[in-house]
Amino acid sequence: MRVIVRRERPHPGAQLSLFEEADGWRYQVFATNTPTRAAGGSVGTLGQLAYLEARHRAHARVEDCIRNGKNTGLGHLPSKHYRLNQAWCIAAAIATDLLAWLRLLCLSGDLAKAEPKTLRYRLLHTAARIIRGQRRRKIRIPKTWPWADELATAITTALTLPMPT
Repeated sequence: MRVIVRRERPHPGAQLSLFEEADGWRYQVFATNTPTRAAGGSVGTLGQLAYLEARHRAHARVEDCIRNGKNTGLGHLPSKHYRLNQAWCIAAAIATDLLAWLRLLCLSGDLAKAEPKTLRYRLLHTAARIIRGQRRRKIRIPKTWPWADELATAITTALTLPMPT
């Protein structure tokens, strides 16, 4: 088992822990049991530090998706009964997928990269109404809502997406 510690300069505006504020560096630590040599004794790329760091950084994306899933409902199971929790997990997974597709297809800019909590606050909990009139669907959003334009654009984009084949 190897423990690898990486020291890097934090980006401007980063929030540092008390330990990191002491010297101004940010530390990333990870442990690995990847062998430094292949089974035959030859030196391979699997144990090289650059490969291990790249693999660890790619794994951070997976951890972000897990954190987003927990924020969407997977972190709070509602019951002690297996069947209810099973249905809850399916609903939370569907919600996570729908948010991912919403960000991919309908949003742009900062909202395309936003966390579920931000999307809930800015878009999903808006007191808006979809109305029908003159053979059209329209969205009525309060004019004082700060993200009214982004929500209207997202709804318009969602409604104009082509039907899947």
